Amino acid sequence: MEANNEDIIWEGRPSQLLNFWSYVGSLVAIGGIGTLAMITGFWPLWALIALPMAWSVWKYLTIRCRVFQLTSERLRLFEGVLNQKIGEVELYRVKDTNILRLFWLRLFGLSVIKVDTSDRTHPEVMLNAIKGGVTVRELLRKQVEILRDKKRVREVDFDGTGDEVEFEG
Repeated sequence: MEANNEDIIWEGRPSQLLNFWSYVGSLVAIGGIGTLAMITGFWPLWALIALPMAWSVWKYLTIRCRVFQLTSERLRLFEGVLNQKIGEVELYRVKDTNILRLFWLRLFGLSVIKVDTSDRTHPEVMLNAIKGGVTVRELLRKQVEILRDKKRVREVDFDGTGDEVEFEG
């Protein structure tokens, strides 16, 4: 996936831990259907087990098909199982990055990286349940600075209050 002399610096996916409760719910449903089939003796009920199993497979695929790719010029976001949607944020549009290390994610060495941008289609990008989040955030931060220096671009914020700005000479 390399284009226009862009180097891929990092590529990753969210952890399947995000599907934990979906998997638990599917196991409970499978157990309930199996129990009901055994108690009633109505064996065709076993066929219903396919529904929670299909749900689990679908949830697995939605996370598996979500890919975050940091290149030397942009952050790409791939998602979709049957139809793929690819979003991009030019790195010089990144305003700020934050890392969220929620307790339950930290237990598994995962983090959430929140990227605030000036991009209209992706003003906020969340890289959920990423392994090595601190390292990835540093890679992103450094690459943003390198690209801004290379393109001589600076991010300027206006507060939008409408107040006149006075320049002193």
